[in-house]
Amino acid sequence: MSQASLKPRFSWATPGPWFYVALVCNVFLIIAILQNFWLPHVRGWLGMENGPAAGTEEKHNKKEPAKDAHAGHDHAGHDEGNSIELSLQARRNLGIEGKDGVVKIELKPFTRTLSLPGIVVERPGRSIVQATAPLTGIVTKIYPTQGEAVVPGQKLFDIRLTHEELVQSQADLLKTAEELDVIAREIARIEQLTKDGALARKQLLERQYEQQKQEAALRSQSQSLLLHGLTQGQVDEIVKKRTLLQFLTVEAPGPTDRMAAADEPRFFQVQNLKVAQGQHVTAGDALAVLVDHSELFIEGNAFERDIAEINRASAANQPLTALMEIEGKQPQAVKDLQLLYVDSQVDPESRALHFYVTLPNQEEQNKQDGERRYISWRYRPGQRTQLLVPVETWKDRIVLPVDAIVEEGAETYVFTPNGDHFDRRAVHVEYKDQTSVVIANDGVLFPGDTVVKVAAKQLQLALKNKASGPADPHAGHNH
Repeated sequence: MSQASLKPRFSWATPGPWFYVALVCNVFLIIAILQNFWLPHVRGWLGMENGPAAGTEEKHNKKEPAKDAHAGHDHAGHDEGNSIELSLQARRNLGIEGKDGVVKIELKPFTRTLSLPGIVVERPGRSIVQATAPLTGIVTKIYPTQGEAVVPGQKLFDIRLTHEELVQSQADLLKTAEELDVIAREIARIEQLTKDGALARKQLLERQYEQQKQEAALRSQSQSLLLHGLTQGQVDEIVKKRTLLQFLTVEAPGPTDRMAAADEPRFFQVQNLKVAQGQHVTAGDALAVLVDHSELFIEGNAFERDIAEINRASAANQPLTALMEIEGKQPQAVKDLQLLYVDSQVDPESRALHFYVTLPNQEEQNKQDGERRYISWRYRPGQRTQLLVPVETWKDRIVLPVDAIVEEGAETYVFTPNGDHFDRRAVHVEYKDQTSVVIANDGVLFPGDTVVKVAAKQLQLALKNKASGPADPHAGHNH
């Protein structure tokens, strides 16, 4: 047999090099197609579930399209162990549906503050005005009702005068006015006779001197009535009509400095009526307490260790923020408040130093009921608050509402929307106060990302319930 006959012949049963190339390509193709199934598990094994995958920065802002609720639970771009799917109704119940439920990440300055307790108080000598009885008498009519709003100069009370000295002073004034009328007529008669030469000029001079004396007495008696509480108009009315003043109307006092500086009309509020109809009052008795709450103070309480920060904020004229406590709601932030002054003494009992902040008020209600008007204010004396005194400002920070995070042991999480899912991300908190939290800019969150700004605790609870699985229907039963 020749050597040529011993050479192996080509056979289709023997795989060639192109077969292996095709096989490798097919394997890689299958792996690429199934990456959505195996890639999340590999990332979980490698501890990459909380950080961003390499080369995915361009995908952060892309949202997954909404999928059928009955479709498979494996979605591209999130790990099922750190993601929760919510229905539209659930998102609406939590208040995280739409733009109002999320906040967009952006770098901005953050001011660290010192939180101090405070209480809303009235402005001493400005907020409270008393209407008092100018003269002794009996209250015959009360015009306003308690709680009603009145303008300066509005009628409040009618008083029937019973003071004997006042009655006598009016009678003396009236008698002097009548005598002046008699003297005036007599002077006119004597002047004519003097011109005709029937009477000496001496008699005319005597009458003129007497007239001057009575005019001086009239001025003195008028001043006495003014000191008793009558107005110049009331005194002139007595002289003009020649009748004694029997009744006196007490009006609302003039406007406070805050009311006078306002462009629109301002009102007093009748806080307390001190008298009843038919009650006898003496001069100086309080008839009603009127209040002007268009501006109030916040009395803050600081301790000795905080005095330096307060003085620094006062010297720099930095605005303060007040967190007003509202029952059943989140505290309301009132910004750009001015620190008015710091008390010069420390309270010996509480060892606290008081400082005062101006609080412009706002009308919440102003309604007309017939001829009566009633108003109510947003801020009221006695309301508790927290004053935020600025300490230092940090630049380029990720700042979120405090309700955007949830703490679980040593970890702190936020939730980012991803289609109908919400993915949990672990973040590092640099600072937290009552309203805001500063998140470290370490690559977990990027500017332009969106984060759920409320209901983070509810989302965390839903995620934990999902991980625990449904309850065993046979638990607790013996078969």
